[in-house]
Amino acid sequence: MSRIGKKPVTVADGTDISVDSGIISVSGKNGKLTFEHHPNMEVVWNSDSRQVQVNRPNDQSQNRALHGLTRALIANMVQGVQEPFVRKLEIQGVGYQATLNGNNLSLQVGFANTVVLPVPDQVTCELPSTTQIILKSVDKQAVGQFAANIRRVRPPEPYKGKGIRYEGEQVRRKAGKAFGS
Repeated sequence: MSRIGKKPVTVADGTDISVDSGIISVSGKNGKLTFEHHPNMEVVWNSDSRQVQVNRPNDQSQNRALHGLTRALIANMVQGVQEPFVRKLEIQGVGYQATLNGNNLSLQVGFANTVVLPVPDQVTCELPSTTQIILKSVDKQAVGQFAANIRRVRPPEPYKGKGIRYEGEQVRRKAGKAFGS
């Protein structure tokens, strides 16, 4: 049995959840999320103990994988509507900066043109300074994907460390060429 899949998801007070024919809806103080789970999985909501339990029909490989996945996605939904997920990025490099123009994030990271990325609807973007980006969302997948898209524009390079990185990310540095002989 999956260690993650067999653990019930506890739902805190103030969070409403409904399970109807394969569609799970979770709403809380920060927003509402819906998810359609795989038809092989059985999701049971116990309103007395305020727990969601995910069951699988058999021990086939696909069902074992879906068991833990479904439980993890539901847990992320419950956690997200209670407290939004936050992803922080840093921009390092001389002249590298980010600006927010309406619903578009403009990145000047050493290219001839400014890279413009539209901010998804469910993600909020804040810029405390021109070299810091803070992304918040109730949907963990949306905030993680948008952060990965931003980082993909100019990933940190190993020689000088210039580029866009996650906050606290360690970039392995290379020595480069040795000068003279």
